[in-house]
Amino acid sequence: MRQTIKIGLAQINPILGALDGNTAKIKAFIQDAERQKIDLLIFPELAITGYSPQDLLLDKPFVDGNLSCLNKIIEASVSSMVVVLGFVDVENGKLFNAAAVIKAGQLVAKRYKSLLPNYDVFDERRYFMPASQNQPIDIEIGGRATRLGVEICEDLWDTNHNIKVSEQLVKSGAELIVNISASPYEYDKRDRRRQLVLQKVKQLGRPFILVNLIGGRDELVFDGNSFALDAHGTMIGWGEEFKETLTAFDLDLATGRGAGMSWPEIQREASIFQALVLGVHDYFHKTGGRTALIGLSGGIDSALVARIAVSALGAENVVGVALPSNYTSAESREDALLLAENLKIKLLEIPIKSIFQSYLKELRPVFGNLPTDVTEENIQSRIRGDLLMALANKYHAYVLTTGNKTELALGYCTMYGDMCGALAVISDLSKTDVYKVARYVNQQAGRSVIPDRIFTKIPTAELAPGQVDPFDYEIVSPLVDYIINEQKTPLELVKMGFDAKLVDDTIRKIKQAEFKRRQAAPGLKITGKAFGLGRRYPIINHFDEEGKK
Repeated sequence: MRQTIKIGLAQINPILGALDGNTAKIKAFIQDAERQKIDLLIFPELAITGYSPQDLLLDKPFVDGNLSCLNKIIEASVSSMVVVLGFVDVENGKLFNAAAVIKAGQLVAKRYKSLLPNYDVFDERRYFMPASQNQPIDIEIGGRATRLGVEICEDLWDTNHNIKVSEQLVKSGAELIVNISASPYEYDKRDRRRQLVLQKVKQLGRPFILVNLIGGRDELVFDGNSFALDAHGTMIGWGEEFKETLTAFDLDLATGRGAGMSWPEIQREASIFQALVLGVHDYFHKTGGRTALIGLSGGIDSALVARIAVSALGAENVVGVALPSNYTSAESREDALLLAENLKIKLLEIPIKSIFQSYLKELRPVFGNLPTDVTEENIQSRIRGDLLMALANKYHAYVLTTGNKTELALGYCTMYGDMCGALAVISDLSKTDVYKVARYVNQQAGRSVIPDRIFTKIPTAELAPGQVDPFDYEIVSPLVDYIINEQKTPLELVKMGFDAKLVDDTIRKIKQAEFKRRQAAPGLKITGKAFGLGRRYPIINHFDEEGKK
């Protein structure tokens, strides 16, 4: 009896709701795997529908269409190869996040997700029912009778759950554990997934395979990084990062061993950059967008967004727009022009001086003798936002906003001004990380694609004479990350060395800016706690740490 089987990791990039297109992709991967004589082919969670369908799951034709597509895949799977893939199942009017196990034109078994995540961006209890039990599947793989354990994504992340799916499967005789996942990207999550699986392998002594989606869906980016560990914790297969791949490897089921390989080293800034590139590419590709418009100020944020857009869409599909005012320095205009030349993108220039003066003239009878303040600054930002949106409408383009996470947290942004756009590319990237990723861009290129002066000049919105950003970003940027990403309390932050007054002021600013973020463009998530779906705070919020109000 043959002991070694050939396993395939089908790391695909489905389009949410494109049921027929996703089915065609799955069938093509199946045919490729059959040509490679793969014995067990594994697709990600909800491979037919894409993740997460959200309220599409309340639409009966959508669910029925996904079941019809499953039947087409079953009919196409005529060989002895075993196929595992994710779909939405219905029983007695209840929905289940499900895995189908298919062989020789038959649906051999179904397994349902037990642990339904209901935190951060996940809301699965709104739609799905949990599995009532977890049992291995008796099936012949590569001519060998095997007890296959199948689980779905969160079933692995069981630290805070009473149900331990992996343990239940092994206690019931599972020889091999397969986890089909749709696990969104965070810059440290690849290694956390591996560490979690490694703990399971050491505890249970079984080979473990995790297959993850890739691709962008609205705010979320899925990174792939599918992998397999043998029964001794040795890595024996890897599906690469941010690539749609079919990766094959061998596993000896008798010993639980496979041919070892090194865990790939991935630089943090490189990974973040590629995640943002994929997020922008798929946002455009999957919504039918072609051209990106970016307001180029000559600063670091817009420079990085432009570089990301060029990598995602090609220079021919990116247009920079310079919108100088009375207060725009010659250096900023020069830096924007040099950046455009380095990126080989088209640059438009539309001065806003006369438009701004027209606003002031019309408002003078209403404003009277009230002193000049932030109102006049925001008018300039809104003029720029209006012009960018006018260009977007006329040329059927998308505006990419350029605000970073530190600015959005503190409310240092203008509604209907620099917040205008279809996608907030770096809204989950702190000001500190903006510089780090931008430096990586230049290092990777071997030249100063982003001009050197952009890194050294003091950040400024240039909306008033001599204006500079009112923050020491080296202090405030990490502070914001501690508050948002790690939810540190004021007392903890002061103990860490932050000034108590600065901590209170920063928390106050974050609270006050909630109404702005509620109306912001969707932003690509790269940390454990991004603004958007995963962070839902009320706009009216009088709570403070000591409960004084």
